[in-house]
Amino acid sequence: MPQRSGWFTLDAFMEKAQNKNRRSPARRPFRSPRLKQHFRVQQREVLPPKLNKEAGRLLSHIGKPESALFVPDPFQTNALERILKEDVLVSAPTGSGKTWIALEATRNYLSRGCTIWYATPLKALSNAKYEEFGAELGRDTVGILTGDRKENSDAPVIVGTTEILRNQLYDAMQHGVDLGVDLVILDEAHYLGDLDRGVVWEEVLIYLPGRVRLLLLSATISNADTIARWLGQIRKAPCSVVQSTERPVPLHALFLTPAGELTPFFRGRRLFQKVANHVKGEKSRKRLSDFPTPDMNRILEVLREFDLLPAIVFLKSRADCDRAVGGLVSSPLHPREGGFQDMVENYLEPYPELKNQRQLRRLLVCRAASHHAGQLPAWRLLIEKAMVAGHLEVIFATSTVAAGVNFPARTVVVLQSDRFNGRSFVDMTATDIHQMTGRAGRRGMDNAGFIVVVPGPYLDILLVKELLQSEPEPLESRIGVNFSMSLNLLLSHDPDGVRELLGFSFASFRENPKRAEKMGRRLLKDFQKHMEVLQELEYLDGKGVPTYDGKWAARLRLDHPLLIAELIRGREFSHLDPAELAALIAPFVMDKDREIAVSRQGWHRTKQLRSKFRHMIQQLMPLAQFMLSRGFDVPTIMFWPTAAIFLWAEQMEWEELVTHVSADEGDLSMLILRTADHLRQLLALENEEPELAATARQAMEMIMRLPVI
Repeated sequence: MPQRSGWFTLDAFMEKAQNKNRRSPARRPFRSPRLKQHFRVQQREVLPPKLNKEAGRLLSHIGKPESALFVPDPFQTNALERILKEDVLVSAPTGSGKTWIALEATRNYLSRGCTIWYATPLKALSNAKYEEFGAELGRDTVGILTGDRKENSDAPVIVGTTEILRNQLYDAMQHGVDLGVDLVILDEAHYLGDLDRGVVWEEVLIYLPGRVRLLLLSATISNADTIARWLGQIRKAPCSVVQSTERPVPLHALFLTPAGELTPFFRGRRLFQKVANHVKGEKSRKRLSDFPTPDMNRILEVLREFDLLPAIVFLKSRADCDRAVGGLVSSPLHPREGGFQDMVENYLEPYPELKNQRQLRRLLVCRAASHHAGQLPAWRLLIEKAMVAGHLEVIFATSTVAAGVNFPARTVVVLQSDRFNGRSFVDMTATDIHQMTGRAGRRGMDNAGFIVVVPGPYLDILLVKELLQSEPEPLESRIGVNFSMSLNLLLSHDPDGVRELLGFSFASFRENPKRAEKMGRRLLKDFQKHMEVLQELEYLDGKGVPTYDGKWAARLRLDHPLLIAELIRGREFSHLDPAELAALIAPFVMDKDREIAVSRQGWHRTKQLRSKFRHMIQQLMPLAQFMLSRGFDVPTIMFWPTAAIFLWAEQMEWEELVTHVSADEGDLSMLILRTADHLRQLLALENEEPELAATARQAMEMIMRLPVI
């Protein structure tokens, strides 16, 4: 391939990478005879990978099934028949073919002239389903609505995020019109139990008209029958449960001893004897440092030896994932094999910012990558495409891969039994482990999938045993009242009507009368508390009817609508230029109180903006004190998001931005995208605040550019 100006050929890049590998400290010869002798002793102690005889019987299942015509499973045809006459909740293991049900149901409803809404919890998953359904049904038939994207919005099939569907339901109720949809498909329906976002899923289920057919697709739910009874009660329509407990690809659990021997993890319901012996030995260790840290190269050597690749290795943190990639030796596979280099070359062409991605060399040389939210979306997409195409041997991932990204592998490796929930490290649940192991074994490509448990300082073997043998935890209601919900519901219902809607919540379902009554009282009390604050701030009148300000504030469907609304009422955003508006909106999109360093030069370039930021904070102080006095939390308003967005809006290049703001690229990307989402909400105020809406539109155009989009 000829050299291009300002670019590189991957052959030259690979030669440079291999030369750097040869010069790396790990490959330099020892100059000290004593150190050299010690190194040889250590080498002799490393035994070749060993396979326990009983584990060998499990590995005998490895192989690719013979190609055959697709024949749907009974649970798939059952669900397809039922969705034509009633609501259906499908509960089946990950990878069992729930998307096939959704696709065929969509075809059936399209043939009847119906419209369909397909909702997912993640923008990335919505994008993937949009591409998949567009390829199957025709590009003109499918549209997408995610906030970031709005394409073909009049199509008979809409794919989008659940929040967008919930907002459309708000609008339909306010204007007293029909939603105009005949079938709603909720993918990853177990998000109903998500601590942060489950409320949106429950709202959709409560507000959706009973005439609209409902298809819920979920990984295994232990209380699916209870959820179906609740839906039947509130929607006045029957809801069938279609369950499948069998994985399409059987799963075998293995254990890798510190000596490099692969053994079964279980013998029947008990631990395999060598695993049980290891647990006994662990009890003598008193300090975390007493536990040996697993050697990732050694793990991959064992997996490669016994044909257990490709693999997903789940780790605790982003930093752990990146360190794991950085410590790998080269793969025996050459990137030219299978066209990997050509694929990377073609993918990177429209993304010049990614050519300096610090893991690009490791990706090519080691056939490995990390995958987490700290990376740019375009880079994560490259990793996903490479893995799905079979070019990678291993990815190191946080739990985001387990939650909805189509990322199958032959083997899943587990090195810890806890996870970060956004606030602290907590023990994994059975639901977590089922989500992770659901990625092991590729339908149509593997006869079996494998989970390899590797002991280390963060692994509780007995907990993993318990979780693997347990059903996922029952889904619980995450319904809660907030100001955006209150304002939007009061646009279409009087206060008694809102109380009635809250009585339809899963939390108030009469499955456990005492608990349901307690939860119901808490919800009503919380709604009353929100309504009183809105009345004191004059967003509602004395009867609970939204005032003029309440009506436009209801269109600010944000995490902190009152803070933004008060700044609009106080004219704090008036006379700002687009870059300043984007910058002063940015602090309100952060949901974590994590301070990020800004360089001295970046600090200097935002000098004039700091006075406007301080004035904005002073304007909010009375409201903050009022909210605290009424028992509401007030977010921490940090300056670094303001600085980052201002520098980006001023057309700073991405490579320069990441040198001035010490956040991960993925976090900066998410900050920009969420700021754009908030600016988009201001466009809804075009009639009331035309100047502000026009400035918001300009601000969006300034920040929505490569490599973020």
